[in-house]
Amino acid sequence: MIQSAYIHIPFCEHICHYCDFNKVFLQGQPVDQYLTMLKKEMQIALDKYPQPGLRTIFVGGGTPTSLNERQLEFLCQSINETLPFGDSVEFTFEANPGDLSEEKLAILYEAGVNRLSFGVQSFNDELLKKIGRTHRAADVYETIEKAQKTGFTNISIDLIYGLPGQTMDDFVDTLDKALELGLPHYSSYSLIVEPKTVFYNLMQKGKLQLPPQELEASMYERLMESMKRRGLHQYEISNFAKPGFESRHNLTYWNNEEYFGFGAGAHGYISERRVANYGPIKKYIVPLSDGDLPLLEEHLVPKAEKMEEEMFLGLRKTQGVSLATFKRKFSIEMTDIFAEPLREQGKRGLIEMGGGFVRLTERGRLLGNEVFQSFLGII
Repeated sequence: MIQSAYIHIPFCEHICHYCDFNKVFLQGQPVDQYLTMLKKEMQIALDKYPQPGLRTIFVGGGTPTSLNERQLEFLCQSINETLPFGDSVEFTFEANPGDLSEEKLAILYEAGVNRLSFGVQSFNDELLKKIGRTHRAADVYETIEKAQKTGFTNISIDLIYGLPGQTMDDFVDTLDKALELGLPHYSSYSLIVEPKTVFYNLMQKGKLQLPPQELEASMYERLMESMKRRGLHQYEISNFAKPGFESRHNLTYWNNEEYFGFGAGAHGYISERRVANYGPIKKYIVPLSDGDLPLLEEHLVPKAEKMEEEMFLGLRKTQGVSLATFKRKFSIEMTDIFAEPLREQGKRGLIEMGGGFVRLTERGRLLGNEVFQSFLGII
């Protein structure tokens, strides 16, 4: 049963220097036509794969809130009319600080959106300018205050560490300011320089000065300590929440469960198939005009690959991977099929077993990618 849907809005008013998501400048784009086709895609998919009720809906981008009020209202209406809402659905919109007028906030709130995720990244205005963000720290305070006045209580912010020229003092200052807001959820990621980004081009030319790896690791350790001190539970490598405010949508991915992916360049996991839509907007629109899903590729996931995914996705969670769930899903003991990497990573002190789960140790979280790698290609 599919219980989650991701909806992609690829439009941005500005492209950040580190972003490699499928996105385009808003100006001159066929936004209204895209939104009409997005609704059509949702209708076709639900006709093909009817579901009783979704548990989570996540609208990301791009910048969904770069849409004007009329377009935003149309999108929210499309979602409400087309997707089956389950009881107490978690309905999230991504947004940029400074993007949300009171009118837009009211549209989202009235449409049943009950969770907002803001891309804050830093509270240092100079650093924000350096990474290509258009908002400033003052916008963060103003937007969050407006959102809370509208009635939103489930608010999350994203932070990035390991930014060019970032010092430990600067990151600690950002952390302190973020935590002073007293929000129920925080995500914090290390900067990854991806191909086809401004930062990647600068790096190729030797013009991108990043903090050394040791400093980045220290920032992550400081992050974990600060969140713990404030009573925020680390439920995943990069995510921290007050009890009951964990992102149910993201847990869909880490629990290796199926989900719809709607929109240009969106990925889904449906009927044991990993699917991906066309990224360019015109290519996305053409098949939908003919009543077909805009699939670029689909891949039937074999059992061995599913088991690997269960490990490297599930190990991201602090709770880890359940031995009982693994056996129920695959009719085999995890300790039989992955005996070697479990023994090897245990010996290195990077994973531990207890309470029916295999999980990363605190040291293992610092070397997560090495651990994940050890479960690939051995079946």
